[in-house]
Amino acid sequence: MAITASMVKELRERTGAGMMDCKKALTETEGDMEKAIDLLREKGIAKAAKKADRIAAEGLTFVEVQGNKAVIVEVNSETDFVAKNENFKALVANVAKSILSNSPATVEEALGQTYEETTLQEYINTQIAKIGEKLSLRRFEIVEKTDNDAFGAYLHMGGRIGVLSVLEGKNDEELAKDVAMHVAAINPLYVSRDQVSEEEVAREREVLTQQALNEGKPENIVAKMVEGRLSKYFEDICLLDQPFVKDGDQKVGKYVANKGATVKSFVRYEVGEGMEKREENFAEEVMNQVKK
Repeated sequence: MAITASMVKELRERTGAGMMDCKKALTETEGDMEKAIDLLREKGIAKAAKKADRIAAEGLTFVEVQGNKAVIVEVNSETDFVAKNENFKALVANVAKSILSNSPATVEEALGQTYEETTLQEYINTQIAKIGEKLSLRRFEIVEKTDNDAFGAYLHMGGRIGVLSVLEGKNDEELAKDVAMHVAAINPLYVSRDQVSEEEVAREREVLTQQALNEGKPENIVAKMVEGRLSKYFEDICLLDQPFVKDGDQKVGKYVANKGATVKSFVRYEVGEGMEKREENFAEEVMNQVKK
Protein backbone atom coordinates (compact mmCIF):
# COMPACT_ATOMS: atom_id res chain seq x y z
CA MET A 1 0.00 0.00 0.00
CA ALA A 2 1.29 3.44 -0.90
CA ILE A 3 1.99 5.66 2.12
CA THR A 4 0.68 9.16 1.46
CA ALA A 5 1.71 12.45 3.01
CA SER A 6 -1.75 12.87 4.52
CA MET A 7 -1.40 9.51 6.30
CA VAL A 8 1.95 10.53 7.75
CA LYS A 9 0.45 13.86 8.81
CA GLU A 10 -2.46 12.17 10.58
CA LEU A 11 -0.17 9.77 12.42
CA ARG A 12 2.07 12.63 13.49
CA GLU A 13 -0.92 14.54 14.85
CA ARG A 14 -2.22 11.52 16.74
CA THR A 15 1.11 10.46 18.26
CA GLY A 16 3.44 13.44 18.16
CA ALA A 17 6.16 11.22 16.72
CA GLY A 18 8.60 12.46 14.07
CA MET A 19 7.80 12.38 10.38
CA MET A 20 10.32 9.66 9.51
CA ASP A 21 9.24 7.50 12.44
CA CYS A 22 5.61 7.82 11.32
CA LYS A 23 6.47 6.92 7.74
CA LYS A 24 8.45 3.86 8.84
CA ALA A 25 5.66 2.72 11.14
CA LEU A 26 3.06 3.03 8.39
CA THR A 27 5.30 1.18 5.96
CA GLU A 28 5.87 -1.66 8.43
CA THR A 29 2.14 -1.96 9.14
CA GLU A 30 1.16 -1.61 5.47
CA GLY A 31 -0.75 1.59 6.12
CA ASP A 32 -2.82 0.37 9.06
CA MET A 33 -3.15 3.50 11.20
CA GLU A 34 -4.09 1.79 14.48
CA LYS A 35 -1.33 -0.77 14.14
CA ALA A 36 1.12 2.02 13.34
CA ILE A 37 0.08 3.84 16.53
CA ASP A 38 0.58 0.63 18.53
CA LEU A 39 3.98 0.12 16.90
CA LEU A 40 5.12 3.63 17.84
CA ARG A 41 3.86 3.09 21.39
CA GLU A 42 5.73 -0.20 21.59
CA LYS A 43 8.91 1.52 20.50
CA GLY A 44 8.34 4.24 23.09
CA ILE A 45 8.26 6.96 20.46
CA ALA A 46 4.61 7.95 20.96
CA LYS A 47 5.25 8.17 24.68
CA ALA A 48 7.17 11.40 24.13
CA ALA A 49 4.15 13.19 22.68
CA LYS A 50 1.97 12.53 25.71
CA LYS A 51 4.38 14.58 27.79
CA ALA A 52 4.46 17.63 25.55
CA ASP A 53 2.20 19.71 27.79
CA ARG A 54 4.16 19.07 30.96
CA ILE A 55 6.50 21.69 32.38
CA ALA A 56 10.22 21.06 32.02
CA ALA A 57 11.86 23.60 34.33
CA GLU A 58 14.63 21.49 35.83
CA GLY A 59 17.67 20.16 33.99
CA LEU A 60 21.30 21.03 33.40
CA THR A 61 23.60 23.51 31.74
CA PHE A 62 26.77 22.37 30.01
CA VAL A 63 29.79 23.96 28.37
CA GLU A 64 31.65 22.30 25.50
CA VAL A 65 34.97 23.77 24.33
CA GLN A 66 36.76 22.80 21.12
CA GLY A 67 39.76 24.94 20.23
CA ASN A 68 38.67 28.52 19.64
CA LYS A 69 34.95 27.73 19.71
CA ALA A 70 32.75 26.96 22.69
CA VAL A 71 29.07 26.56 23.40
CA ILE A 72 26.95 26.81 26.53
CA VAL A 73 23.59 25.01 26.49
CA GLU A 74 20.59 24.50 28.74
CA VAL A 75 18.56 21.30 28.42
CA ASN A 76 15.47 20.96 30.58
CA SER A 77 13.79 18.04 32.30
CA GLU A 78 10.71 17.87 34.50
CA THR A 79 12.40 16.87 37.77
CA ASP A 80 15.76 17.28 39.41
CA PHE A 81 15.87 13.49 39.85
CA VAL A 82 16.27 13.09 36.11
CA ALA A 83 18.80 15.93 36.02
CA LYS A 84 21.06 13.70 38.12
CA ASN A 85 20.55 10.73 35.80
CA GLU A 86 23.70 9.63 33.94
CA ASN A 87 21.75 9.09 30.72
CA PHE A 88 20.42 12.63 30.90
CA LYS A 89 23.91 14.01 31.57
CA ALA A 90 25.17 12.15 28.49
CA LEU A 91 22.28 13.58 26.45
CA VAL A 92 23.16 17.15 27.45
CA ALA A 93 26.81 16.63 26.54
CA ASN A 94 25.87 15.09 23.19
CA VAL A 95 23.52 17.97 22.41
CA ALA A 96 26.30 20.47 23.15
CA LYS A 97 28.77 18.63 20.92
CA SER A 98 26.24 18.48 18.09
CA ILE A 99 25.50 22.20 18.29
CA LEU A 100 29.18 23.13 18.38
CA SER A 101 29.87 20.95 15.33
CA ASN A 102 26.96 22.27 13.25
CA SER A 103 26.85 25.93 14.39
CA PRO A 104 23.08 26.46 14.09
CA ALA A 105 21.66 29.95 14.56
CA THR A 106 18.51 28.99 16.47
CA VAL A 107 17.13 26.21 18.65
CA GLU A 108 14.75 25.22 15.85
CA GLU A 109 17.61 24.94 13.39
CA ALA A 110 19.67 22.92 15.87
CA LEU A 111 16.85 20.43 16.45
CA GLY A 112 16.43 19.88 12.72
CA GLN A 113 20.10 19.21 12.00
CA THR A 114 21.49 15.74 11.45
CA TYR A 115 22.53 13.74 14.50
CA GLU A 116 24.05 10.37 13.66
CA GLU A 117 21.44 8.82 11.32
CA THR A 118 18.51 10.95 12.45
CA THR A 119 17.93 14.52 13.70
CA LEU A 120 18.81 16.04 17.04
CA GLN A 121 15.09 16.32 17.86
CA GLU A 122 14.51 12.65 17.13
CA TYR A 123 17.52 11.74 19.26
CA ILE A 124 16.01 13.73 22.14
CA ASN A 125 12.66 12.01 21.55
CA THR A 126 14.24 8.58 21.90
CA GLN A 127 15.75 9.67 25.21
CA ILE A 128 12.37 10.96 26.38
CA ALA A 129 11.02 7.46 25.81
CA LYS A 130 13.89 5.89 27.74
CA ILE A 131 14.04 8.38 30.62
CA GLY A 132 10.29 8.92 30.95
CA GLU A 133 10.12 12.70 31.18
CA LYS A 134 9.69 15.62 28.85
CA LEU A 135 13.15 16.85 27.81
CA SER A 136 13.81 19.96 25.75
CA LEU A 137 16.65 22.05 24.44
CA ARG A 138 15.86 25.52 25.77
CA ARG A 139 18.75 27.70 24.62
CA PHE A 140 22.40 27.85 23.64
CA GLU A 141 25.05 30.36 22.71
CA ILE A 142 28.13 29.73 20.59
CA VAL A 143 31.20 31.86 21.39
CA GLU A 144 34.48 32.25 19.53
CA LYS A 145 37.90 33.57 20.57
CA THR A 146 41.41 34.09 19.21
CA ASP A 147 44.56 32.18 20.09
CA ASN A 148 45.55 34.95 22.52
CA ASP A 149 42.30 34.74 24.46
CA ALA A 150 40.99 32.24 26.99
CA PHE A 151 37.71 30.50 27.64
CA GLY A 152 36.59 30.05 31.22
CA ALA A 153 34.08 27.25 31.77
CA TYR A 154 32.42 26.68 35.13
CA LEU A 155 29.48 24.52 36.18
CA HIS A 156 28.04 25.06 39.65
CA MET A 157 26.05 22.40 41.53
CA GLY A 158 26.75 19.89 38.79
CA GLY A 159 25.36 22.17 36.11
CA ARG A 160 22.53 23.95 37.88
CA ILE A 161 24.36 27.15 36.91
CA GLY A 162 26.71 27.32 33.95
CA VAL A 163 29.04 30.13 32.91
CA LEU A 164 31.22 30.63 29.84
CA SER A 165 33.59 33.60 30.03
CA VAL A 166 36.11 35.00 27.56
CA LEU A 167 39.26 36.90 28.54
CA GLU A 168 41.18 38.95 25.99
CA GLY A 169 44.91 39.45 25.84
CA LYS A 170 46.09 36.44 27.78
CA ASN A 171 45.56 32.71 27.25
CA ASP A 172 45.02 31.93 30.94
CA GLU A 173 42.24 29.39 31.34
CA GLU A 174 42.60 29.30 35.11
CA LEU A 175 42.05 33.05 35.38
CA ALA A 176 39.12 32.85 32.97
CA LYS A 177 37.60 30.07 35.08
CA ASP A 178 38.00 32.18 38.22
CA VAL A 179 36.05 34.95 36.52
CA ALA A 180 33.39 32.43 35.48
CA MET A 181 33.13 31.24 39.11
CA HIS A 182 32.63 34.85 40.22
CA VAL A 183 29.88 35.33 37.63
CA ALA A 184 28.16 32.15 38.80
CA ALA A 185 28.21 33.35 42.42
CA ILE A 186 27.38 37.06 42.04
CA ASN A 187 25.31 37.09 38.83
CA PRO A 188 26.27 40.42 37.23
CA LEU A 189 24.16 41.62 34.32
CA TYR A 190 26.89 43.38 32.33
CA VAL A 191 30.65 43.26 31.89
CA SER A 192 31.18 47.02 32.26
CA ARG A 193 29.34 50.30 32.78
CA ASP A 194 29.48 51.23 29.11
CA GLN A 195 27.19 48.26 28.34
CA VAL A 196 24.40 49.74 30.47
CA SER A 197 22.04 51.75 28.28
CA GLU A 198 21.63 55.48 28.78
CA GLU A 199 17.92 54.90 29.37
CA GLU A 200 18.58 52.46 32.20
CA VAL A 201 21.08 54.80 33.86
CA ALA A 202 18.69 57.76 33.52
CA ARG A 203 15.85 55.74 35.03
CA GLU A 204 18.00 54.63 37.96
CA ARG A 205 19.25 58.18 38.52
CA GLU A 206 15.67 59.43 38.60
CA VAL A 207 14.66 56.79 41.15
CA LEU A 208 17.67 57.49 43.35
CA THR A 209 17.05 61.24 43.17
CA GLN A 210 13.43 60.81 44.28
CA GLN A 211 14.54 58.47 47.07
CA ALA A 212 16.96 61.08 48.39
CA LEU A 213 14.33 63.84 48.20
CA ASN A 214 11.79 61.64 50.00
CA GLU A 215 14.34 61.13 52.75
CA GLY A 216 14.29 64.90 53.27
CA LYS A 217 17.84 65.48 52.07
CA PRO A 218 18.69 69.06 51.06
CA GLU A 219 18.60 69.58 47.30
CA ASN A 220 22.16 70.93 47.28
CA ILE A 221 23.56 67.54 48.36
CA VAL A 222 21.10 65.26 46.57
CA ALA A 223 23.09 65.20 43.32
CA LYS A 224 26.26 64.11 45.14
CA MET A 225 24.36 61.44 47.05
CA VAL A 226 22.80 60.14 43.86
CA GLU A 227 26.17 59.74 42.15
CA GLY A 228 27.46 57.79 45.14
CA ARG A 229 24.44 55.51 45.11
CA LEU A 230 24.71 55.15 41.35
CA SER A 231 28.25 53.83 41.80
CA LYS A 232 26.85 51.22 44.20
CA TYR A 233 24.22 50.37 41.57
CA PHE A 234 26.94 49.76 38.97
CA GLU A 235 28.78 47.60 41.49
CA ASP A 236 25.67 45.45 41.81
CA ILE A 237 25.19 44.87 38.08
CA CYS A 238 28.59 45.33 36.39
CA LEU A 239 31.21 42.59 36.64
CA LEU A 240 34.28 44.84 36.48
CA ASP A 241 33.01 47.01 39.35
CA GLN A 242 32.39 44.10 41.72
CA PRO A 243 34.76 43.03 44.51
CA PHE A 244 36.33 39.79 43.31
CA VAL A 245 35.08 36.74 45.22
CA LYS A 246 38.61 35.36 45.53
CA ASP A 247 40.09 38.69 46.64
CA GLY A 248 37.57 41.09 48.14
CA ASP A 249 40.14 43.88 48.33
CA GLN A 250 40.24 44.19 44.53
CA LYS A 251 37.58 44.81 41.95
CA VAL A 252 37.30 42.18 39.22
CA GLY A 253 38.43 44.64 36.54
CA LYS A 254 41.60 45.58 38.41
CA TYR A 255 42.36 41.98 39.40
CA VAL A 256 42.15 40.78 35.80
CA ALA A 257 44.09 43.79 34.49
CA ASN A 258 46.92 43.06 36.94
CA LYS A 259 47.14 39.63 35.34
CA GLY A 260 47.51 41.20 31.89
CA ALA A 261 44.00 40.49 30.60
CA THR A 262 40.59 42.06 30.15
CA VAL A 263 37.13 40.54 30.33
CA LYS A 264 35.57 40.40 26.88
CA SER A 265 32.27 38.66 27.62
CA PHE A 266 30.41 36.13 29.69
CA VAL A 267 27.26 34.04 29.36
CA ARG A 268 25.52 32.81 32.50
CA TYR A 269 22.69 30.27 32.43
CA GLU A 270 20.74 29.23 35.49
CA VAL A 271 18.44 26.28 34.95
CA GLY A 272 14.79 27.24 34.75
CA GLU A 273 15.27 30.97 35.28
CA GLY A 274 12.18 32.80 34.10
CA MET A 275 10.19 29.59 33.63
CA GLU A 276 7.07 28.43 35.42
CA LYS A 277 7.71 25.56 37.81
CA ARG A 278 5.41 22.91 39.14
CA GLU A 279 4.32 23.25 42.75
CA GLU A 280 3.53 19.56 43.21
CA ASN A 281 5.18 17.83 46.13
CA PHE A 282 6.73 14.37 45.98
CA ALA A 283 3.65 12.59 47.35
CA GLU A 284 1.44 14.21 44.72
CA GLU A 285 3.93 13.23 42.00
CA VAL A 286 3.78 9.60 43.10
CA MET A 287 -0.03 9.64 43.20
CA ASN A 288 -0.17 11.15 39.74
CA GLN A 289 1.96 8.31 38.42
CA VAL A 290 -0.21 5.71 40.17
CA LYS A 291 -3.36 7.11 38.54
CA LYS A 292 -1.94 6.73 35.02
